[in-house]
Amino acid sequence: MIKKVVFMGTPDFAVGTLKALIDSKYEVAAVFSQPDKPKGRGKALQMTPTKEVAVEAGIPVYQPAKIREAQWHSVLEELAPDVIVVVAFGQIIPESILKLPKYGCINVHASLLPKYRGAAPIQWAVIDGEKESGVTTMQMDAGLDTGDMLLKETVALEEKETGGSLFDKLSEVGAQLLIKTLEALENGTVTAQKQPAESPTPYAAMLTKKQGEIDWNQDAKKIECLIRGLNPWPSAYTHYRGKTLKIWDAQVEPEDSKEKAGFGTAVKVTKNDLVIQTANGLLSLKEVQPEGKKRMEVDAFLRGYPVECGECFGRGREE
Repeated sequence: MIKKVVFMGTPDFAVGTLKALIDSKYEVAAVFSQPDKPKGRGKALQMTPTKEVAVEAGIPVYQPAKIREAQWHSVLEELAPDVIVVVAFGQIIPESILKLPKYGCINVHASLLPKYRGAAPIQWAVIDGEKESGVTTMQMDAGLDTGDMLLKETVALEEKETGGSLFDKLSEVGAQLLIKTLEALENGTVTAQKQPAESPTPYAAMLTKKQGEIDWNQDAKKIECLIRGLNPWPSAYTHYRGKTLKIWDAQVEPEDSKEKAGFGTAVKVTKNDLVIQTANGLLSLKEVQPEGKKRMEVDAFLRGYPVECGECFGRGREE
């Protein structure tokens, strides 16, 4: 029987699963999260999302800088959980802790393993133009997202799916799948499935702001997927007249001419349209954000920034 659970998780994505555990028949004995970080102009410490939930529920919170330090193994031994649930904790958990509970450590991973092992599987699924994603619960081992798979649930990606919208969907799916997994482990109705040594997709590495810079010498569809995948963070952007222009929404348009303009060139500008040439296809910008301004529809942008046909977008290409 699983009675006592220790939860390890830090960001918003982990909140749904923590709340599901709190509302379940299981006892959440403690929550482990990353340390609080300073935020805002005053640099005041802000509680992590999971800590906020735990404090409100009256659950003890531990925030180790390094979970591998021996003192934390002692704390966990004293807590004596039947299982440890891990959701985007943000630290590598040592093998000594992985083996401590009777049912080990169960991870909720936001991809259909073995695809998209790594820190940013949600965004990369959108960036890569995948038609589906999902959640896998996994029995953790010493590798990075390489443990035996337990249960999976698939989620279809909508045509205009963003990193943010898929994040919300998978957070909800993961919360319910975790409860199903714990019940299946208790009942002995789940069979662990080993993962292949190699993933069919590249490692889903953590994203950086630099990765949001648009290369107009790519296909329009690839750029459009990048824009959606990086919405809301870190966001896709280009440069226009020497300043950063974030792009929040765009639509691929077919090319109606055999002669291509230079990539990054505005080829159609009307009151409501701003269409940019790419290496293959055209991209019509729908929602943008000039540097220091709010997000706006492209017609509002064009009223304040009268773009001319032939103007270039991109670093070093602005006229």
